[in-house]
Amino acid sequence: MAKSEMRATYLRTEYKINPFVDQLAPRLSWELTAVGYNQTQTAFQIVVSSSKEKLEQNIGDLWDSKKRLSNRSNQIKYEGTLLQEGQQVWWKVRVWNQDGQVGPWSEKATWEIAKLSKAAWQAKWIGKDLNQMVKRNGEYLLPPSPYLRKEAQIKKKLKHARLYISSLGLHNFYINGEKIGNDFFGSGWTDYNKRVYYQVYDVTAQLHKGANAFSATLANGWYAGYLGYALLVGSSQVNQFYGKFPLLKAQIDLTFTDGTKETIVTDKSWKWNLGAIEEADLLQGEYYNAGKLLKGWNIADFNDTSWAHVDEIMDKDNQALELYPSEPVRVVKELPVKSIQRIEGGKYIVDFGQNFAGIIRLKQQGKKGDSLVFKYGEMLFPDGQLMTDNLRKARATDTYVFRGDGTLEAWNPSFTYHGFQYVEVTGLKEEPQADFLTGLVLSSDLHEVGDFRTDNDLLNKLYSNIVWTQRANYVDIPTDCPQRDERLGWTGDAQVYMRSAAFNYDIAAFHQKWIQDLNDAQFDNGAFPIYAPMPKNNKGIAAIRGADYFSPGWSEAGVICTYEIFKAYDDHEIVRKSLPYMLHYMEFLKNRTVNHIFPEGAFADIEPKGGFGDWLSVGEKTSPDLLATLYYFYCNKLLYEMCQKVGDLAYAEAFHLEMGLVRQNFIKHYLTLEDGHLHINTAAYGTGEGYVEGGNGFSGHTQTAYANTIYVGILPNELEAKAGKHLRDLVVENGNQLTTGFLGFKPLLPALSKTNSSDKAYGILLSEQYPSLGYEIINGATSIWERWDSYIKGKGFIHNAAMNSFSHYAFGSVNEWIFENLLGIKSLEPGFKKIQIKPEIDGKEIRHAEGTYRSIMGKICSAWHLDGINLRQKVEVPVNVTALCYIKTKKLKNVSVNGKPLTKEFISKYVTQTDGYFVLNLGSGNYEIRSKMER
Repeated sequence: MAKSEMRATYLRTEYKINPFVDQLAPRLSWELTAVGYNQTQTAFQIVVSSSKEKLEQNIGDLWDSKKRLSNRSNQIKYEGTLLQEGQQVWWKVRVWNQDGQVGPWSEKATWEIAKLSKAAWQAKWIGKDLNQMVKRNGEYLLPPSPYLRKEAQIKKKLKHARLYISSLGLHNFYINGEKIGNDFFGSGWTDYNKRVYYQVYDVTAQLHKGANAFSATLANGWYAGYLGYALLVGSSQVNQFYGKFPLLKAQIDLTFTDGTKETIVTDKSWKWNLGAIEEADLLQGEYYNAGKLLKGWNIADFNDTSWAHVDEIMDKDNQALELYPSEPVRVVKELPVKSIQRIEGGKYIVDFGQNFAGIIRLKQQGKKGDSLVFKYGEMLFPDGQLMTDNLRKARATDTYVFRGDGTLEAWNPSFTYHGFQYVEVTGLKEEPQADFLTGLVLSSDLHEVGDFRTDNDLLNKLYSNIVWTQRANYVDIPTDCPQRDERLGWTGDAQVYMRSAAFNYDIAAFHQKWIQDLNDAQFDNGAFPIYAPMPKNNKGIAAIRGADYFSPGWSEAGVICTYEIFKAYDDHEIVRKSLPYMLHYMEFLKNRTVNHIFPEGAFADIEPKGGFGDWLSVGEKTSPDLLATLYYFYCNKLLYEMCQKVGDLAYAEAFHLEMGLVRQNFIKHYLTLEDGHLHINTAAYGTGEGYVEGGNGFSGHTQTAYANTIYVGILPNELEAKAGKHLRDLVVENGNQLTTGFLGFKPLLPALSKTNSSDKAYGILLSEQYPSLGYEIINGATSIWERWDSYIKGKGFIHNAAMNSFSHYAFGSVNEWIFENLLGIKSLEPGFKKIQIKPEIDGKEIRHAEGTYRSIMGKICSAWHLDGINLRQKVEVPVNVTALCYIKTKKLKNVSVNGKPLTKEFISKYVTQTDGYFVLNLGSGNYEIRSKMER
């Protein structure tokens, strides 16, 4: 048999490398490498074995797919022998190329089945209510953290051991004094009444024969701690939204070399005591008194006779216990101190040079009982003082009390995090060394998949700011901001940024978790909420603020975010799983329509009236009902595509029919056919009272209205061209500046590009005038701001007391245009199986750009360099992918590929012409394409 060099690499199971899974038929994927061009997979063989030895002998005793004719390299379900809980399997794959030649086997990979039901758990929920020990600290009531422990004997030789652990609240777990895992904030934030997650760790190496100590510390976290702006708005409940105090459930399953098994579990035999953590809250910070830590408390042979027994708590009914689907929060980067400045009062300001989310690590000597107080902020006032006004009710303060034993003391908080660039330190006796603090950047530990750079420093800084802001806000859930008393999974922010996010990181597992949070938070009437998770009272009303409910353009995240995962990863499972929730939501919307649209005033019954609309736009407001109609059309369009792909053809037909009716009635109600002008009945909004910034007045003739109309594709070509002209005119009339808010900025540049105004898109992208992202950068931004005017020269911080985040990713949604238009990388089929490379080349302020995106199919590269009229493009197409590469030139004779002119045979087979472009149909490989870009 002829051999191929095509090889499968980067083997993953359920988007993860060698994971624990709780699916009996998990999905497998791989990337492909091969030498040469036009390489495609035509068949694969997967072998799954019960041992490494059998795998090495190519014995698939669990599953041998044999040679299967298919070009799929992802979303392939395991079809072998029924697996059991705790079973580890090994697998590998080989593939056949387009010539029918087989390649070498891949490296081995593995997965292990975790616990599949509550019945598999012998462990009990344990904890201790310490609320009676609360010390009032201003307006905050913060109990101490309980310290838990148990010892157990291991008498046999151990083969392997697994720790299964969950908490209602947050936990750190130790075995024989060693912290297990480098994760933070396990087990994440969910609707704990419906769903709790657990993690699994291989702890074989941490255990030994004889006495072993198992111990943990707990904190309130999202379960019982302060959440959002409840304290700020005066809600009757400000914490303990899901429970009164944190609980732990842990089970260590031991398997011995003789085949026997034992289990060590949390139950009422465990003991508790107080320790060093006197306060811990995600928003308010952590108070750590090192002098109160009991030495040796988490190792064996510690005398715990004075410790009391814990309380054992019953399971809640209908509370699922499932494996954590996302990647854990970890320290993903460390930042050195950039500068230290002494200010009045003997305080010091430490600058890390970058706004980020995380904590600090302290290394310092001190006298017993002396303390350091750390306050966190994103900005400084002009006099050098820390600016914390924008934190509102978030105390964001950590305290460390020295044990004072003469050694260098090292500490970092465990159960809090902050959004900051600057730290104000109080209590230092002398000027510290620069390395006394290190910034620990916390984020869900996702794989970076994007890269972008140009010859323009401002644009490079913008991309850096976008990535840093995503990193700061992808912490278990996609938060709006990491610093103030909010940090909620706002749906509007998430949906506008979703595609941009996917170009930076592999977000598949992360958003499987959050989309489940969103589905769990759906209201009984079908409305998706404005943020998720959303704690609710026993009447089903939002508990953080009673008015928090539903908003057009925001709640559609329940459809849009599911679609973006489907589109990026060809994930049909998430569509099938979310479809009942999406159908319920679309029924909710449809029941509110009048003639298949939302006329002016259609949402005057919600608070705020009309919903949040184009949040933080500039000047006259876009009709929220016009926008709601466009979003309704868009959701029907996305569901039509999703249902077609997963085979729900009856639903697909219904959504396609509704699309047509929405289009017809939108044009009839909101559009003037003669000139394509969008108009509204302004009288329906009266004075605008009750609407967001209603006093600014409402219009349909706005950048946001036209941008969304073009982006969702509701208009036929002739009317879309007219809308594009109106959009261009509005940009010009505003001095080539934007006026859009959250819902308008994402589609603004794509809409300009789609209607032949790429020059205006570039102008907005590179502007340094207010309002623009460039304006933020020239004012020192190292992240994306919430407001276009978060800070204005000469005026300073004008919104601090209300809301003024300096780490808010919504306006980072321009990243979508950077990758899809400036670089030109666009998926033409779900999962990037077929792609388009069509860069929009500026040639004025930018002469060079390059970027990569590691799709689920492999790495895609697009680069261009313009020297006069001479254009050089570099393109990399992954194995098993085809690309339509657009070349903007007048004469095909000016085009060469890899140094050779195009042959007549190549032209006849692989070249077409459309709209001023020659289009090359390319298979896999690396290409250098040269042409002349005559204007």
